[in-house]
Amino acid sequence: MEWVNETMVREFVFLGFSSLAGLQLLLFVTFLLLYLFTLGTNAIIISTIVLDRALHTPMYFFLSVLSCSETCYTFVIIPKMLVDLLARKKTISFLGCAIQMFTFLFLGCSHSLLLAAMGYDRYVAICNPLRYTVLMGHRVCVGLVAAACACGFAVAQIITSLVFHLPFHSSNQLHHFFCDIFPVLKLASQQSYFSQIIILMLCALILVIPLFLILISYIHIISAIFQFPSTLGRYKAFSTCASHLIVVIVHYGCASFIYLRPKSNYSSSQDVLISVSYTILTPLFNPMIYSLRNKEFKSALRRVMERTIPLPQH
Repeated sequence: MEWVNETMVREFVFLGFSSLAGLQLLLFVTFLLLYLFTLGTNAIIISTIVLDRALHTPMYFFLSVLSCSETCYTFVIIPKMLVDLLARKKTISFLGCAIQMFTFLFLGCSHSLLLAAMGYDRYVAICNPLRYTVLMGHRVCVGLVAAACACGFAVAQIITSLVFHLPFHSSNQLHHFFCDIFPVLKLASQQSYFSQIIILMLCALILVIPLFLILISYIHIISAIFQFPSTLGRYKAFSTCASHLIVVIVHYGCASFIYLRPKSNYSSSQDVLISVSYTILTPLFNPMIYSLRNKEFKSALRRVMERTIPLPQH
């Protein structure tokens, strides 16, 4: 569809997988199976944490919120992507694109801040174990989650408003599989350097500040761990932090590559590949990294299953 200069773009056409036309059915089946597995594992994590009182601790409270956030995050992007893989017309309305961008930014920014809150939780547990229940009480945990969501909401609102207040009169062909910031910005008829600077600054702040707080937490954690008298104690302390560190590295590595580059270095093919990793693969592996390899969680899952699924009596 061609757009004349006076015509406002009313919908966008996704071209993210257009070069893989012969593989779209295979991609659909693969992504659908991965998505269902992700939903299933996150549902198991959330229900187990809710049903087993032994997991009613700050660490697992944050993990349940993170699993819920990731479930919502994938729901914003993957179902639409799956429909588009089978559809001839891969479009989204102008308003729908704005809603999708706002929602995934809100959840993504909140995710970054939640990882910082989880880093603080590990810092208190290892460096101040005697005051852990006081410093990480239920009100504190809820307050940290509420603050993360409020900051995520504010950043998402500002960025989405800056992007969609730009004029879109030329092309509506979006070289991506969802409405990400820079692919949409690339289609704007007039570029606003002020908007681009504000967006880049907000992306940097929402990534750099939480990462800086996590680094500070782990500097104190590592210093405290090396003071432990026993090797077994050091190993246990490191093992409680290893899962969080792996998720932090993957999350901030992908997000920094996408959002902290100058626009002149933007590459649609690279960004589609990286976006697949953090919208499909990262939510798939995070539950396994955090919980399904955790002995405490597996014991709780076994107890929940024994209570809910009665064993046959002989």
